[in-house]
Order: sequence, then structure tokens, then C-alpha cells
Amino acid sequence: MELYSTKNKKALTNLKHAVLKGLPDDNGLFMPVEIPRLPSAFIENLPDYSFQEIAFTICQSLLKGAIPDESLRDIIQNAVNFPAPIVRLDEEKYILELFHGPSLAFKDFGARFMAQLMSYFNQGEGRELVILVATSGDTGGAVAAGFLQTPGTKVVILYPSGKVSMLQEKQLTTLGHNILALEVDGTFDDCQSMVKQAFLDKELTEKIRLTSANSINISRLIPQSFYYFEAYKQLPRDERGVIFCVPSGNFGNLTAGLMAQHMGLPVRHFIAATNVNDVVPEYLESGIFSPRPSVRTLSNAMDVGNPSNFARMLDLYEGKEEGSTWNNMRQSITGYAFGDDETRTAVSEVFRKYNYVIDPHGAVGYLALKDYQEKLPNTKGVILETAHPAKFLDEVEAILGRKVEVPERLALLAERKKEAVSMPVEFAGFKEWLLNNLV
Repeated sequence: MELYSTKNKKALTNLKHAVLKGLPDDNGLFMPVEIPRLPSAFIENLPDYSFQEIAFTICQSLLKGAIPDESLRDIIQNAVNFPAPIVRLDEEKYILELFHGPSLAFKDFGARFMAQLMSYFNQGEGRELVILVATSGDTGGAVAAGFLQTPGTKVVILYPSGKVSMLQEKQLTTLGHNILALEVDGTFDDCQSMVKQAFLDKELTEKIRLTSANSINISRLIPQSFYYFEAYKQLPRDERGVIFCVPSGNFGNLTAGLMAQHMGLPVRHFIAATNVNDVVPEYLESGIFSPRPSVRTLSNAMDVGNPSNFARMLDLYEGKEEGSTWNNMRQSITGYAFGDDETRTAVSEVFRKYNYVIDPHGAVGYLALKDYQEKLPNTKGVILETAHPAKFLDEVEAILGRKVEVPERLALLAERKKEAVSMPVEFAGFKEWLLNNLV
């Protein structure tokens, strides 16, 4: 498998280098040279395959022998070992539940696959691999669970102080062992910027083997494509086609869906659903991408003002004529943005109408799909429910006026002691901490 940088398509590398390095030296993002189209017979017969068999077929085609089949099967069996069920709300609306993994968030798929892949590629290496990850909520918990006690690795999680839920914070800060948490006095975008600066700092990269576990790492995106196929196989087959509505922050989840479409999954349309951090819906409307500082919201995992994976989205739709990239993208994706009051109303409405408890991120997706279907009725839409509602317990219970069931593995975290290092937002302090603690 060959990959290039979004900033230089002639800068080719292999999968091992891309996974372990995380970012190209030019600060672009790695992308596959080829996204192969899967056989139509495979797509038509998806109900005959298990989730693991679907994942293996996708990887076998995409990775092109970068990992032997036997090892690849082991990686998938260890990573994709929980379901992604479809729940029907009504004839036009379905929910894809992506919260059945260990951290109760969709990012378990990417984090566990990445941990297995890095462990495979890290065999025989003499130096410890240090994984840097910025989180706006769910990424950190998924990465922490995925890499916990993985030999030869240490994980450093940067999260914005006061901007994640209590249970999300406990998932990042209570595991110990090889998991270290830094509580940054800033926003998610500040955390993400500090991680990117670390990869471009020669002194750090010479002294520490650094890689990233954010969706900037290609090994996070590959497994996220699996569950689009898994969702499609569970839906009723009819002439309406499928619309995927994706609650979006850093846009890795949507990018993975676009890759699935490029591989042949017959997706009719994508909806990019955001909170008030709406730089991508704004771009889809105007053709102007204008990143800005993120604003704190109820759907905190989407509080991203400069989404990294937008560069990959542009790359997938790049046209040969000026302006055609924007036109190509807006043919496939419609953007919507909603505020916190609308989100609260949607959580209440979904419970009242369907007796279903949806989390704030899924609620944003519900609003977007509802608006889209009012303009285009008789369509079949799937909302990606990205996290268990219990991760936002106080808010969801306040909205519904009732208790929300908390899974046992989440409830146990509440009593555990938080362990985190306070960190100023300046890169110099972060660099000094890395050199003092990891060299």
C-alpha cells in the first residue's frame, strides 16, 4: 500500500511509516494512492458476511499485502469484537449505534484497530513509541482503552480543561499504567495545535519516537469505513438509496464514509451535521473555508473550529478546474448546523416520539436529517449515534427529567481518582514536559 501527503502527491511512503509517523514532514495528511473499488457482488451480498469478514475484505483490498492475511485476521478479530447495530425509528429514520465498544464511543473502532496495527508494526523496535492525542471528549477515552498496557507504547492525552464531561474526563485520567493525561488551559484546537507542533519539532522527533492517535492518523480512518458497510447490510433494500447523517467535529468520521463510497458502497448522499462550530457547513454553502477558534457547546466532541480532516475531504473531491472541488463536494454533502437549545429540544423530541434516548451529538444528527427529509421526503436516512447518552449524564437527565441507565463499566469510573498534569497552552511548556518526562 502506497500513501502520499495531501501537500505533496509525489511524496510517497508505505503503510508502516504512515501509521508510526502519523503526519508527513510537510504537515499534510497521508492518503492512499489508490482507493480500490470493491466487487459489486461483495456489496450485493453483504448480509452473507459477518462484521469481521467485511472488515477483512476491505482491508485486504485497501492494504494490498502490507500485512499478511493471517496477521490481518488477528488484528481485526482483536479490534472489531463488538457490534454496530441499526435501530429503526420510523420508515425514513434509522440509528447506527456506534457506542458498544469499551469506551462507549464510535472512536473505539479506530482506536482499537490503530493499537493493534501499531503493536504489529512496533515489533522488534528497541525504543518506546509515544502516542500523542488531542481530544475534545471521546477520542481520549477510546485511545486510552485501546492502548492500555500495550507493550512498547506510552500514550499522552491532551484535553481542554473544563470542556469535557465528568465521565469523559474520568476515562482519560484514571487508567494509569502507560496512559498519561495533560489538562490544557485552552480549547481543543489549542490541544490539536500543540500535538501538530510536536511532530514538526526536530529536537522532539530525534529524541522521542512520536506518533499520533488522532484521526489525522490514517489507521484511524480505515476501520471507521467498516461500519458504513455494516450499516448498509442491515437496512431494508429498496429504491430509495441510503443517506448517512454524520455528527461532525474533526471530520474523520465523515471522511471515512466518503472513502467507503469511493470503495463502491452505494451511498446516495452525506449530511455533515455540526453544532455552532460550523466552518464546514459554511464552506459547503459559500465555497469559503474560514477556520476560527472553537466555541464550547453541549455536543462537546464536535467543538472544533479548524477540522484537520477537511484537507482529506478536499483531496477526495479535488477537481482539475478552479472552483470544481467545491462544486464536486457539495454534490455529495449537505451541511447543517444547530445550537444548544435546538439540540436539547431534539433530545426531548426523540424520546417523546420514539422512546429512544439519544445523546447530544446524535441529536444534532437527528435535526439535520429531519431538515433534509422535509425538503426531500421518501428518503432513507441513517444517523450515526456516536456516543452512549450516559457519557453526558447530567445534561441528558436534565433534558428528559428522568434517570438514564449508566452501563456498569462507566459507572465504576465515577469513584476513581483523577490523575492529570495541568498544562499551559504555550507549546514551549508542553515540549519541556515531554523532554523531562519521556526522554
